[in-house]
Amino acid sequence: MADHDGDAGRRTGGRGVGPGRDLVRVVEPSAWPVPTRATLREVARRAGVHPATASRALNAETRGLVAAQTAERILEAARLLEYRPNHLARGLKTRRSATVGVIVPDLTNPLFPPIVRGVEDFLVAEDYVTLIANTDNDEEREARVFDEMRNRHVDGLIVATARRSHPALLEAVRSGMPVVLVNRVVEEHAVSSVSVDDRVGIGRALEHLVALGHRDIAHIAGPQDLSTTHGRYEGYRAGLRRAGLKLDRRLVVYARALSEEEGYRCAEELLVRNASFSAILAGNDMLALGVLRSLRGRGLACPEALSLVGFNDMPFMDRVAPPLTTVHIPHYDIGFEAARLLCQQMQGADAPPQAVLLPPELVVRESTAPPARAVRTTAS
Repeated sequence: MADHDGDAGRRTGGRGVGPGRDLVRVVEPSAWPVPTRATLREVARRAGVHPATASRALNAETRGLVAAQTAERILEAARLLEYRPNHLARGLKTRRSATVGVIVPDLTNPLFPPIVRGVEDFLVAEDYVTLIANTDNDEEREARVFDEMRNRHVDGLIVATARRSHPALLEAVRSGMPVVLVNRVVEEHAVSSVSVDDRVGIGRALEHLVALGHRDIAHIAGPQDLSTTHGRYEGYRAGLRRAGLKLDRRLVVYARALSEEEGYRCAEELLVRNASFSAILAGNDMLALGVLRSLRGRGLACPEALSLVGFNDMPFMDRVAPPLTTVHIPHYDIGFEAARLLCQQMQGADAPPQAVLLPPELVVRESTAPPARAVRTTAS
């Protein structure tokens, strides 16, 4: 009987009763029905029109050339036949693919998903699909991504990986590819971009620390080949000058990447230098998270021992311990505005490159407080 039940399991695709008999019935490919795809001619025949008329009605850009009642009849025929347009074939005729490439350095960084969401929300309303690629901040991988995007004939690129000098990016622009940068600019100013005013943002963070009574403020700067972190370093220097404070180069450490690991390394380096400071201004939130890990490992409380400010206001920065004071940038708005600029380019708008700077906002939380004691300033 047990063998019979096992056979039944094999016949029906169920589970056999014998030990280890997790049996699944394999269906031969020939047993599956092969659906046939409705063609444009079939839609036209059902609607009683010429295929060229059906093609115009099914294209949102040319639908206005067809009488409203006729277009409605064609759309209904397409719905009943479950017709799906062949975008590849249409792209060969129009030289448009209705796709946009989005290139980011690290999609696991919480900074980028809200930017990508803003991009997609704008583009989906314009009937574009996004192709998202991650470069891991690797130049060779990034070069391959640029080539693949162009080989796939994307209509435009939104790029979050730009460095201050970026030959591959400029080559894409010179080839006629519409490109918009997000959260980055390039020195050649030949590319439209959407970012925040990094100098203003870091200046507000420094003013906040000075108002609390801090005078010796360390800075963990990001890589200086990136426009964002270079601008924040320049904003730090300008903010010190405005406050009447001298730049102590012992209080500046340069991170090799915008990562928690680099924030930890830089904090450790600062804490063993022969210099006094009561606050750290981090180049971004990921670096700030590394600073917090370093302080915890040394038994130093934040903000009691050291105040800390980040930059970006990534998701969940209000839930770390302590909640991080940081400079908020409108991630979603950056992506949305970048997609708008790109669509203008893709639709043939003849306009010079635009550099859009959105306003940053300081968000004060619990990682900053007045210094616990007077800090001795040591000139470099």
